[in-house]
Amino acid sequence: MKKISLMASGLLVLVLAACSNETGNSAAEEADSLLKSDWKSVAEEAAGQEVNMYMWGGNENINRYLDEWVAPRLQEEHDVELNRVPVNDAQDFVNQLVDEKSAGKTEGSMDIIWINGENFKAAKDNGLLWGNFTGQLPNFQDYIDPEAPEVAADFGEPVEGLEAPWGKAQFVLVYDEDKVKNPPKSMEELAAWAKENPGKFTYPALPDFTGSAFIRHVLYETTGGHEQYQQPAAEIADLETRLEPMWQYLNGIEPYLWRKGETYPESLAKQEQLFASGEVWMTMSYDPALAASEVLKGRFPESTRTYVLDGGTLANTHYLSIPFNSSQKAGAMVAINEMMSPEAQTAKLSPENWGDLSALNFEKLSAEQQQALNDVNLGAATLPIEELEQKRLPELSSDYIEIIEKGWMENVAKD
Repeated sequence: MKKISLMASGLLVLVLAACSNETGNSAAEEADSLLKSDWKSVAEEAAGQEVNMYMWGGNENINRYLDEWVAPRLQEEHDVELNRVPVNDAQDFVNQLVDEKSAGKTEGSMDIIWINGENFKAAKDNGLLWGNFTGQLPNFQDYIDPEAPEVAADFGEPVEGLEAPWGKAQFVLVYDEDKVKNPPKSMEELAAWAKENPGKFTYPALPDFTGSAFIRHVLYETTGGHEQYQQPAAEIADLETRLEPMWQYLNGIEPYLWRKGETYPESLAKQEQLFASGEVWMTMSYDPALAASEVLKGRFPESTRTYVLDGGTLANTHYLSIPFNSSQKAGAMVAINEMMSPEAQTAKLSPENWGDLSALNFEKLSAEQQQALNDVNLGAATLPIEELEQKRLPELSSDYIEIIEKGWMENVAKD
């Protein structure tokens, strides 16, 4: 009798597993059909869906733009509810997706993720992204050049339609012009300035994203330019030797940094606090309009300005993607398409909302749409877009970043 019960239980498990697989396969087939559907069908399926957008939540302006500008329009115009889910770091949701993939979870809670760089490569390599969906989006078709280098590759990794460009970022240095009359325009000038103004400069400790970017500028300038690094790190046999001038430079300026370099701000947010309080006279950002936003909020002084190095600064694109197990893929597509619209991109450009550079190809916009972008008041603290574009430098591929961050801990932080 006991054996029969065990056999019956086993059969039940097998039946349930089979049903589960059939349900999972059916859901997957239904989702994949969206990649071939016309846009009207996608929009009809999206109506009534609630979409969870997982993203870094550390910026009040960005959060407010999503909550007060994007979400209401999605609800009103498309009957799609956008639910912003803040996380401390994109790596957190990548790790969660890895766990869900390993556990075979086919219906996840994430529908849209804000991603780029190392995290995109990790997600792509582990099969965590849904598929080539960008070609289905009308605003991608109308306003994006898919062959543009800053769109086709993300930190050197081919995008292949797995993520849609949402905006562009470019590194700028931020200073108080009442205190810094002639801001240093090269790493050589910065070293001299730091010695003349001890304690008034620092940078965030790695692995902070912006601190890491600052060090990549040091790499480019102290080792002979960026061109040599436009190949996989593994192909450079003497990479460790090539990096040595960068470590020498960083150790050379360390005694003249804030707190004599004995400690570093643990994050960009901490560095911004130091600048706001006047402890340091310079900070930095990947957001060219961040300074203008902080001035508007009264946090940074009116005399705050930004600039780029004579040799240029790093620029990249940030993206929106759909996880492999999103349960609301149609709604995610509609939401991403809306966030790529000229109206949404123009609103996003304003420092009062976010100040994020548009991801759209300016030449593909109508004269009226171009004028709307040009009419956005970026504030005195923001450089003209034309000047930024003339000084754009390519990012390193993600394999270098891990090497540099580990090297900083060994060669700078531990000394």
